[in-house]
Amino acid sequence: MSGGEVAGILVAVFWAILVSFLAVVLVRLAQTLKATTKLVADVTDQAVPLLADASTAVRSAQTQLDRVDAIASDVQEVTSNASALSTTVASTFGGPLVKVAAFGYGVRRAIGRKGAAPADVPARESRRNVIVGRTVPSARRSKRKG
Repeated sequence: MSGGEVAGILVAVFWAILVSFLAVVLVRLAQTLKATTKLVADVTDQAVPLLADASTAVRSAQTQLDRVDAIASDVQEVTSNASALSTTVASTFGGPLVKVAAFGYGVRRAIGRKGAAPADVPARESRRNVIVGRTVPSARRSKRKG
């Protein structure tokens, strides 16, 4: 065997090893592609029902938000009606009630003075006016004079 034949045999063995290695790589790549294809198909099969459920949930949430919006507008209307009613009641009964209270106070005051000393003789009252722990200046002056 000559050197050329030995070199030819070595190249042929090298190419055989290389082709075998590439064949193994291609077989594994094909298995990986099959597994990936199956995984994508499974994800697609599961994603479609999940998207349908999510769409149903969003529609339900929108319906509930519409109901809440209707309730909030009703509450706002009731609040404005209650405000108008309280204003009407205050203006209708407020003035007359104040007048009745003032009249009642005047009557009590008049009855209370009925048994008191005559109006021309002022009664001397010992009263102190205190505001937040301090004596009012008019009360101090009367003490200095007396």
